[in-house]
Amino acid sequence: MLGRPRAAGFAAAPRDLRPTGEASGRNLLEGAFALGGETMTVRPGGDPWSQASPSRRFAVALHRFGWIGGLLANGEAGAREALRLTLDWRRVFGRWNGFAWSAEVLERRVFNLACAAKALCAHASDAETAILADSLARQARQLMRLGEAPPRAAERHAAAAIAGAALGGHAGEALMTAACRRLEANLEESVLADGGHATRSPEAGMELLLDLLTLDDALIQRGRPPPEGLSRAIDRLTAGLRFFTLADGALPGFQGGEAAESKRVAAARAHDETPAGQPAPVEMRASGYQRLSGKLLEVMVDAGCPATGAWSVSALGQPLSLEVVCGRDRLIAGSGWSDMAAGPPALRLAAGGSTVSIGAGAAGEPLGGFFARALGPRLVGGATRVEVLRRESEAGVWLDLSHDGWLGRYQLTHERRLFLDKAADELRGEDRFVPAEGAGPTPTPIEAHFHLHPDVRASLARDQRSVLLKGPSNIGWWFRNDAGQVSLEPSLCFRDGRAVRRTQVVLRGRLRADRGGRIRWKLTMSEGV
Repeated sequence: MLGRPRAAGFAAAPRDLRPTGEASGRNLLEGAFALGGETMTVRPGGDPWSQASPSRRFAVALHRFGWIGGLLANGEAGAREALRLTLDWRRVFGRWNGFAWSAEVLERRVFNLACAAKALCAHASDAETAILADSLARQARQLMRLGEAPPRAAERHAAAAIAGAALGGHAGEALMTAACRRLEANLEESVLADGGHATRSPEAGMELLLDLLTLDDALIQRGRPPPEGLSRAIDRLTAGLRFFTLADGALPGFQGGEAAESKRVAAARAHDETPAGQPAPVEMRASGYQRLSGKLLEVMVDAGCPATGAWSVSALGQPLSLEVVCGRDRLIAGSGWSDMAAGPPALRLAAGGSTVSIGAGAAGEPLGGFFARALGPRLVGGATRVEVLRRESEAGVWLDLSHDGWLGRYQLTHERRLFLDKAADELRGEDRFVPAEGAGPTPTPIEAHFHLHPDVRASLARDQRSVLLKGPSNIGWWFRNDAGQVSLEPSLCFRDGRAVRRTQVVLRGRLRADRGGRIRWKLTMSEGV
């Protein structure tokens, strides 16, 4: 069923706008496959498909064919090697295989092969071109059969539509038409009104935008007008990306997404015709994010409830978490946890974000055991109500936030009050714990976590309370507070799914649930340090 109708070569060369690594392609030519934080070495011209992969993460990256762009960046030699590896993959895995044809692998391989196919065929025989076209068509049709379940339905149908645009003849036309029709329906659910992604991950929105821009380019090459829903989604996602891009050129690592490299963000924004210097939006209410900007200080706050249901498989239970950029130094950064992260699910809990945690509880945690195997590691028990009040004047920006994530277990509402003083370029914060009616006198430990970027150096002052922070620019910032105990402790964040060591500032206190309490803190530039 996957083999009909037969594909008739290739009609377009869709452009993937993501930056490619020429150096990684040179390593591949020498037989070194460095993927997912692992390395496998074969002799030049060797076969990686018949060898055991060093890890599952490596195998996923290998079978997704994300490496193919790096090879193509190395000219004819790279293209010929990419062709050889692709034909060898088909020889071993060309018929259905539980892993190689699984949803998490197939989607990206279809996308990457569709973008590379015409360049590969420039060095292929007619018979090899027919084999490549047939293989891509089969894989794209299988991708269409994987169902409409979120959160990857839009990405799957975008990849299938790109494959259809790349393929020639009736096979390509039929695939392109069917996939575009389904994609329009998926985009209505995947892309929120303000340009955020339904998962609430800034990185997920950017990656979907890059896929849609590739599809738009492929349709233009085929002389087909883009569907109205596609153009509308591109406009929305572009506005969302403009909001999420921080002063260092990267994204906030919230809700199952990493910060992403600045050059990748720039590539996704290259088509944006918004005049330079136009202020970015200050809030995205539908997506649940707030932005505060001063002369040097820039703050992004997760001010929404986590995604629910199937959309929440990478969601984080870290309500009111924040990230802070000072100049071009990111001082306070998110965990960058994603479903590809090689780290424990506990990093999805409140203590893994720059927010507060109470006792040993959680403001949302991933499913485990049988239910996780059946439904995926969805986040459950998270905040169901987040209230936001924003006021702004020439003096600064006030942001009053609260959520109910701790109400059920501890009978406490967490309120986070932020004020960005524009004149002093100072951020002041107060985390309040407000008791619910009928709360008992239970002694409860509280903590406020502030996870620093790996490039930030932190030192505790002699008063054992203030912390001096310095980023790569060597500008000092004092983090002062009135907590009962202050400590610098080890922490983790993720880059390309790999764990990176860093430091966190932890403010500790203790309260009675019926009385509540608070912790105040502020971030201000140091003088002469």
